[in-house]
Amino acid sequence: MTHEEIKRHRTESVLKEIIPEALGSLNDDRINGLSVTEVVCSKGRSDAKVYLDKSFLTPKEQGEALKQLRTVSGYIQNHCKQSEGWFNAPRFVFEFDEQPEHQNKMEDLFKQIANRNKGEQKEEDNSDES
Repeated sequence: MTHEEIKRHRTESVLKEIIPEALGSLNDDRINGLSVTEVVCSKGRSDAKVYLDKSFLTPKEQGEALKQLRTVSGYIQNHCKQSEGWFNAPRFVFEFDEQPEHQNKMEDLFKQIANRNKGEQKEEDNSDES
């Protein structure tokens, strides 16, 4: 891992802790309870994608939250700069994390495959006994 990659990962880690603090300090119930699942910075650390947990939100609430997050992204950027003493902070793009849903679908598929294989194995065992 190069020195630049280490710095980028360190920045991502710090932002993953600071952004929820900034969100919690806002007086907006739509966004102050959101949890950050991942932060991915660009190579130059000028931009960052912030992935949020959408577990408890309807699609309408998700849209409202993203709209509000775009409005307050400058405040969050300033909060990050001030709390860490940075000269610059990345520009944030907020998205809801789809990864947990994909993981659940994959786990369900693996369970179906395992159950199907168990059923085929039982059929083979029964035919061997005949």
